[in-house]
Amino acid sequence: MNHQLYEQDFNLWRETLITQIKEKHFHDIDWEHLLLELDDMGKSEKRSFLSNLTILIAHLLKLTVQSDAPEMMKGSWYSSVTEHRFRIKKDLQENPSFKNYLHEVIFIAYADARKLAIKESKNAKLGVRKPDESEYPLDLPFTLEQLLDEDFYGDIVE
Repeated sequence: MNHQLYEQDFNLWRETLITQIKEKHFHDIDWEHLLLELDDMGKSEKRSFLSNLTILIAHLLKLTVQSDAPEMMKGSWYSSVTEHRFRIKKDLQENPSFKNYLHEVIFIAYADARKLAIKESKNAKLGVRKPDESEYPLDLPFTLEQLLDEDFYGDIVE
């Protein structure tokens, strides 16, 4: 019955599952779908974390490379950096094991962030300078501490 319920009404399946666990009716649990959902939940959390990290880095890159952009544009990037840094720090607080994941994906996030920043800068309008692709470092120019520092907005110290 639980297999059919999963296909027909996911929310009712979830509520039934919770009740079964609370009442310790473990033999009635739809283990197959429960395991699939737990696995998907973990993947979704990691995708969200990677996405926030990518956007954080992309906008830090833009603030660094396009430091001559109009204040209105930079204001949007500052807001984005603040928001995505907050999300990352919240994820790290709620999921301490993400610290290891952060080390695994930081270079993937940077490669994607660099592509994103380059693509977005090519769409600059109203006389805003369009940086050359070579202005975006091939290697991550920020430390992990800088990425998580609430007061850091791309001022690279050489």
